[in-house]
Parts: sequence; C-alpha cells; structure tokens
Amino acid sequence: MFKNHLTIFLIAITSVMIYSCDIKKAGTQNENTDEQVVNVYTHRHYEVDKQLFADFTTETGIKVNVVNASADELIQKMEMEGEKSPADVLITVDAGRLHRAKEKGLIKSIKSGLLENNIPGKFRDPEGYWFGLTYRARVIVYAPDRVDPTALTTYESLADEKWNGKLLIRSSGNIYNQSLLASLIAANGRDEAKKWAEAVVNNLAREPKGSDRDQVKAIASGIGDVAVVNSYYIGKLLDSKVEEEVNAGEAVQVFFPNQEGRGTHINVSGAAVANHAPNEANAIKFIEYLSDEKAQSVFAGANFEYPVKPGIKFASLLDAWGTFKSDSVNLSVLGENNRDAVMIFDEVGWK
Repeated sequence: MFKNHLTIFLIAITSVMIYSCDIKKAGTQNENTDEQVVNVYTHRHYEVDKQLFADFTTETGIKVNVVNASADELIQKMEMEGEKSPADVLITVDAGRLHRAKEKGLIKSIKSGLLENNIPGKFRDPEGYWFGLTYRARVIVYAPDRVDPTALTTYESLADEKWNGKLLIRSSGNIYNQSLLASLIAANGRDEAKKWAEAVVNNLAREPKGSDRDQVKAIASGIGDVAVVNSYYIGKLLDSKVEEEVNAGEAVQVFFPNQEGRGTHINVSGAAVANHAPNEANAIKFIEYLSDEKAQSVFAGANFEYPVKPGIKFASLLDAWGTFKSDSVNLSVLGENNRDAVMIFDEVGWK
C-alpha cells in the first residue's frame, strides 16, 4: 500500500515539474519577444476549449499557454508555486472546487462590468472571485420500460422505499454528489439532508462506483432503474462513436427534478483570475471573451452544456428536453456547505 502511494506521489510531483518547466520556457520566450500571453491552468479537456483558445489568440494577439491536469492537481500545483506561480487563469468544474481555490487564497476578486452583464448573479461568486462559463443540470434518468415518469418528482423522493434496490449514483468522493448534497443542506437543513443521504444508501442497487456514464450503462444493463447524472453526459453518450455508449444513452429518458419547488440542481464550469497572475489584464480579457456571445454559442453548440449568458441558443438535444426551472440559490453556497456534505456522507456510510 505504501509503495503504491509513493508511486502515485512521485508521478504527481513529476507531472507538476514538467508543467512548471513548460510554462517557464514559455515565460522566458515571452520576455525576450515581448509577446502577450495568458497562462491558463485548466481542468477541462474538450476540443471546443482548444478552438476557443485559438480564436482568442487570433482576435487579440494574446497567446494562450495551457496546462491541463485534474482539478486537485492544479490546485495543489498553485499552492506549491505560491507567489511565483505563472498561472493567470484557473478553469475548473464545479462551484465546490472554485470555492476551495478561493478559501486557499489561490484566486483573486476582480471587477468587470462585462462579466457582470454577461453572467447572471447565481452563476458567479458574489465577491467576484470566480465566474461560471457553462452550466449543467444534475438530472434523474430512468428506464422508460420499467419506470412510470409520473412516479418521479424530486431529489427528496429518491429516499422513498419504492426505489429500494433500484437507484444508481456514483461515490460520495465525487464533487458533483457533494454539491448536490450541499444544495439539499441549503434547501432543507442538515438534519433532513442527512436523513435523505441515509435513505439513498439504503435504496442503492449496488455500491457506488464508476462515472456518471457508468450509471447510465448500468440502467441499460438492467442493474438499476433510475440514476442521478449530469445532463451533458447523456449528450456525450448519444454523440459517441462507441455503439455501447449510444445504446446506453438511448435506453434512458431525462427527468428534471423539483420543478414544482425550488428547481433542478445545477452546477458550473468556471474561471477565476489567479491571485499572483503575472498577466492580470490579459486574464480578465480572456475570461470576458469566454463569457461573451461568440464563445457562449460555441460552448452551447459543441459540448451539450448550457451557456450562462442569457439569450444564447441551446444545442438541439437540450431543446428537445425542453426548458426547466433551475434552483435559484447562488452556487457559492455549494462550496460553503461542502464540508458538511462530506461529513454527512461519512456519517451515513455512503462509500
């Protein structure tokens, strides 16, 4: 066990060193040529992002240097680098992670009238530390041949005994589930949220494992009847070149919970200016670009995500699902309640 942990640690340190060398080389080159740059640490790994970064360079002349890694690796990297970090922008998924970066002092508050105009208040930190770029709904999917959709109502209703042995959801270590529970704490209080989590554990068709896509595949295989997943994964499955994934996407229907109450839980991928950004003006310009109409349209059309800027046309699949009421709570609350959510998961034995 110790040997495995040591190996993982050495790999992580090596990766950080390689990333640092890449950025340092770019920085030295830029100093010699007076080239305008923005150094972006990003958790996202989509082709659409690469396209947008290239378009930004074409339009502004500012070169985008990219470091890709997991969210936790990027946050750890910024902590290790401290004041010498070359990072200008942090892009990651989930308001809980963005809040974590804020708590650690890795990102800074900025003022931008354009960002405030483009991004509704609930999609950004109230103090200007981070800004949502896209959002996704955490929906319930179900097998239409085994589940009457009228039996579905709310996240809370998944605690009902009628779902015993039929419910699928990933592990408690997943930030998406932590944020979902954080939203339930905000809506119903800690005690009720704990009762819900305990009941969900009792209703599971199997121990939590795998990704959101794996929960959908399990429904297609008959392991369970309902699952909680992020909406854009359904689009990814249906758009896949792998037959098994397409079949899994076609085997389920999407249901938006809590439409008669607070609305469906949503979360964001978002961006923030690094606390020690050497190119702060370029960083702000970069995030503004991603929040504006052109980039938002690209996000919406290519990755089955919802654009944060109002008035942008959705992808046709999302249109087919119809409009839905989303939870109006400011997403910063998800980060604020994260610690309680993790403790509740431990208390109820959600693996």
